[in-house]
Amino acid sequence: MKDFFGTFKHDTWVMPYLRKYKKLLALTLFLGLMTFFCGSALMFNSGYLISKAARHPYNILMIYVPIVLTRAFGIGRPAFRYAERITSHNWVLRIVSDFRKKLYQAVEKHAVAIRQNFQTGDVLSILADDIDHIENLYLRTVFPTVIALLMYLIIILALGYFSWWFGLLMLLMLGLVVIVMPLWSVLINGARETQSRQIQQTFYTQLTDAVMGLGDWLISGRQKDFTDRQDQPIDAIAKLRRRDHQFQWWRDFTIQIIFGVICLALLVWSSFYWTSDKASANWIAAFVLSVFPLVDAFQSVSQGVSEWPSYQRSIKRVNDLDTTPTDETDQTVLTEDFNVLRVADLDFQYTDTSRQIFKQLNLTLQAGEKLALLGPSGTGKSTLLKLILGDLQPTNGTVQLNDVPVSRLQNERAQLFGVLDQQPYLFNTSIMNNVRMGNEEATDDQVKAALKAVELEPLITALPDGYETVVEEGGARFSGGERQRIALARILLQDAPIIILDEPTVSLDPITEAHLLQTVFRVLNDKTILWVTHHLAGINNVDQVRFLEDGQFDMAGTPQDLYATAPRFKRLYDLDQGQED
Repeated sequence: MKDFFGTFKHDTWVMPYLRKYKKLLALTLFLGLMTFFCGSALMFNSGYLISKAARHPYNILMIYVPIVLTRAFGIGRPAFRYAERITSHNWVLRIVSDFRKKLYQAVEKHAVAIRQNFQTGDVLSILADDIDHIENLYLRTVFPTVIALLMYLIIILALGYFSWWFGLLMLLMLGLVVIVMPLWSVLINGARETQSRQIQQTFYTQLTDAVMGLGDWLISGRQKDFTDRQDQPIDAIAKLRRRDHQFQWWRDFTIQIIFGVICLALLVWSSFYWTSDKASANWIAAFVLSVFPLVDAFQSVSQGVSEWPSYQRSIKRVNDLDTTPTDETDQTVLTEDFNVLRVADLDFQYTDTSRQIFKQLNLTLQAGEKLALLGPSGTGKSTLLKLILGDLQPTNGTVQLNDVPVSRLQNERAQLFGVLDQQPYLFNTSIMNNVRMGNEEATDDQVKAALKAVELEPLITALPDGYETVVEEGGARFSGGERQRIALARILLQDAPIIILDEPTVSLDPITEAHLLQTVFRVLNDKTILWVTHHLAGINNVDQVRFLEDGQFDMAGTPQDLYATAPRFKRLYDLDQGQED
């Protein structure tokens, strides 16, 4: 409960809109309440009418009022339901419209600060996923829960009016459905969802690692081991989902049993309370039948509340975006040429996990130096790159360029860092335009010189449209190696002093990989390079090698020293070169 209130303590996304549209919210809740009231009243009135008619009244006028009420409640239930759906969706659409506007304004106003803590994919996830979660929070949790609680209060007060002890009994029995079952559901679902997310994260890491080494799996004839390795987390997630479905079935079944007991209790109570004369006996069936329409209202609460863990994470994420510290006024520029990148006593831990990614990590990279960063997937290589680029902020420690924190250099990030990753994006425009994105002021001759440096000139001049050839969306017109060379030409034109190579050859065949790496290190000879790789092909082009494992550098040194002194490195190098002991 403390965690629940803590989520909304500094909330600027959910609670303010409850107040902003409070009249429409009140109307929505009223219509929802009237929907279930009419359903219950219809059954209540029908039970009375059936009992009254069974006694053969001497005049139809004796049951005329119940007949009219049956028609009125029968029409009122779908009418209120329809109106409630319209108003609730109208309310939610207004909220979503405000959410999107608020998100766009946050991105525009705090672009630098957001860029330090979120990547484009994260912002899109907030837009596409988290806002939908908050929308469902209202439709599937807030509205049904509030309506059910109001019905709960009305029922207890109504029964307590006739009999205080029976009202107290219904308070306890309906409390099992409205309070205990939802709390039980959110506890079970929260633990199971956390476990599922952990398995999914491990699965994505293992799958990425396996796909990157797919050629090795095929060459070694271990295709079955490959599929078996991926089947394990899939089976684990499927098992959790089956358990969740089983839990939901037993929970709903238990709720049905509780309502069955409530009906029996009402039957027994009313048979004693309403049998003082023949006329009052008509109310027995009325009270018992009125329970059945309430099952849907109360049962939906448990399902809606059980989804709270996913809603809670979404609320925290959008509020983190809104409260991202804006240090735009603290931005600066390097007053001298870049000479050193220093990572000092770095600690880092993601807020949604207890695992420490880095602890007291240190790294120094001098201007012009080339460093290869190796290690299995999941050890933090990509996280370290994000910290160096300023996409993430360290928990403790610093990342500095020339003793200036990288977080203060985000306004000139494009002038400091060039990035060549696994899938460089190319746009559906000409080769010239794609390369010129590295420097919009570059002349045609400079663009062509960059393309020549990456050995694309013969290919381009042989094309019918030459340099004006349309690359097509994502670079579909060219092979993987050719796309990387176009992106490399863009980096050359950008002329940043620090180049990040994030496994740019992972999807290439060995021959293309070797040729591309030769080109990369040749044309970037005067740059500072941080190269993340899984393989040791081309490793002799770097000045130092670091193995990252369990958040620490396990091995460090020049390729030559490690080959001579580190058996593990020697074995990996020989395997990569196709040599055997």
